Amino acid sequence: MSPADLLRVGVSGLRTRPLRAVLSALGIAIGIAAMLSVVGISASGQAHVQKTLDSLGTNLLTVEGDQLPDTATAMIRRIGPVTLAAAVSKLPDSVHVYRNDHVPAEQTNGIIAYAADLTLPQVTGARIAQGSWLNAATAAYPAVVLGADAARRLGITAPSPAVLLVLGGRSFAVVGVLRPVPLTPELDSAALIGVPAARQYLGSGRHPSKVYLRATDQQVVAVRDVLAATADPVTPYETIVSRPSDALVAKLATEHAFNALLLGLGAVALLVGGIGVANTMLISVLERRAEIGLRRSLGARRGHIRLQFLTESLLLTLLGGAAGTALGTLVIHGYAALQSWPATVPWWAVSAGLAATVCVGGIAGIHPAIRAARLSPTTALAA
Repeated sequence: MSPADLLRVGVSGLRTRPLRAVLSALGIAIGIAAMLSVVGISASGQAHVQKTLDSLGTNLLTVEGDQLPDTATAMIRRIGPVTLAAAVSKLPDSVHVYRNDHVPAEQTNGIIAYAADLTLPQVTGARIAQGSWLNAATAAYPAVVLGADAARRLGITAPSPAVLLVLGGRSFAVVGVLRPVPLTPELDSAALIGVPAARQYLGSGRHPSKVYLRATDQQVVAVRDVLAATADPVTPYETIVSRPSDALVAKLATEHAFNALLLGLGAVALLVGGIGVANTMLISVLERRAEIGLRRSLGARRGHIRLQFLTESLLLTLLGGAAGTALGTLVIHGYAALQSWPATVPWWAVSAGLAATVCVGGIAGIHPAIRAARLSPTTALAA
């Protein structure tokens, strides 16, 4: 039999019981779709993280302490590989942010007030969503810039000098709202005012509590090693030095560990689908004994019978594999669109999925094919 003959016979065998073939292929499709979706969503998340790191950089470092010296920022700027540095000073716990003075004192919304250097956006990669950032003029007056979450919690839809907030009993005008800052999420729930305004109106903001800095890519590790002693020479052990991009990488590693579990579940679904195909093929052999006997009596050899049923099994699993690949691709694109991620469908995952279906089809079909080939013409016709 030529390959074309085998394909024609295999297709005709599946067409005799189309609903059964579809239901059997469905198990394969679910398994392939689950495995491809997990791999694709993971790859899309990794591409998103990499895109974020490429845009924001991995050379951002932070040094944090309860009360760093006033000279901390200036000393950090003196480190050769450091290109930018900016500090924020956490205002006293008594300074809360309210929409107006009628809000109960206990309803703080978890918003923290900071006095911030003017170069903070350049260092952290923060961008303005609406309004403007503090400048040399507004930093000396009661003006405030809100993080994305802080604005949402306070119900601020647009900044305006007419929109006032109460900080520490003083009224501050909202002049800007930040976009979410992936590398420094603490700024998302912050209210930021200028250092001169903090000193004049609230009597605080003298000691930085956190310093953000950028270093040349090749010297990030070296700068991190000397950062604590440079920022606070007296008590360097009380400072915390971190690299915010590490948090994104750690999050990605956690997602990979969870994805391994989902891949295992997809493999189980694929195994169950393979068992379903084997069961379908065995039933097909029992139902088509008369056909087998007739073909044997007309001159078909055992090898022809084996190839016929093996081809049917392979076609059945390939049908499920193709459907699963299409379904998995749709899931990846849909989820990536919801998350605003770049959709990534790894070619190797598609190839591996189709190869797995071929293996499953071969394994599931080999026993039914051998059993069909062993039927003698007389026994098969008598059945």
